[in-house]
Amino acid sequence: MPASSSSSAQEARRALAARLREIRLDAGLTGREVSAQCGWHASKTTRLEKGQAAPSDADIRAWCTACGVPGRAPDLIAASRDIDSMYIEWKRLQRGGLRRLQESRVPLYESTRLFRTYSSHVMPGLLQTPEYASALLSAIAEFRGTRNDVAEAVEARMARSGVTRQGRARFVMLIEEAVLRSQIGEPAVMAGQLGHLLSAMALPAVSLGIIPFATRARRMWTVEAFTMFDDRRVHVELLAAQVTVTAPGEVALYVEAHARLLQQAVYGDRARHLITAAIEALG
Repeated sequence: MPASSSSSAQEARRALAARLREIRLDAGLTGREVSAQCGWHASKTTRLEKGQAAPSDADIRAWCTACGVPGRAPDLIAASRDIDSMYIEWKRLQRGGLRRLQESRVPLYESTRLFRTYSSHVMPGLLQTPEYASALLSAIAEFRGTRNDVAEAVEARMARSGVTRQGRARFVMLIEEAVLRSQIGEPAVMAGQLGHLLSAMALPAVSLGIIPFATRARRMWTVEAFTMFDDRRVHVELLAAQVTVTAPGEVALYVEAHARLLQQAVYGDRARHLITAAIEALG
């Protein structure tokens, strides 16, 4: 594995190797028996189980079939494919500047038909105003020490946000009430952003829900921000890195979390009341 890869990716590689070993043990097979059924040398089985070799898609299918659990292969294959890209430090993603990162995601955004987002700290990127995005990206560039191309990055982000008005996709967006109250930029910037939220709620393709502070007996707690692209990919935003999830079983966890968060949100007039109250609190 390249030296620049995250230790989290290394842990994921070891975890995959452990899962292969557990499948073999659960099947009651020895390493030699699995090797014989898969048609390769016993040393390969040893390397796979110790995480010293990366299994191919065919290796995983053969392993699961030999152990009598072919249905487990898709999740393992997805996990294996994404180990090296599942945890990418923001410094690596933003090495070429903030604008390049914004532009690199355009094909993914254009091919997605159902966006589901959850934001616990800042406004969803697709709903940000230029002024809010500029204040946020300036803070990010300063904190992470990346090249300051904020103006170009904001322009690229606004162009990408055009997908909300093209009518080709649906957007089911959730934010915590705390996002309305966490001031990014000057009061005028925040007021403009909150006003923009009111306008965005009227877009036919956008469903915006807000989870109030006063929500009682929450079935789903506040978690890290994430964006789901159809049912195939999830981007999870951590302070140090972006985590990409594509294993079907793990994507399903985010689908379930989003569904539970949806049930805790308010919409329509109740959501607008929370937004207008936040605007009034700016003074």
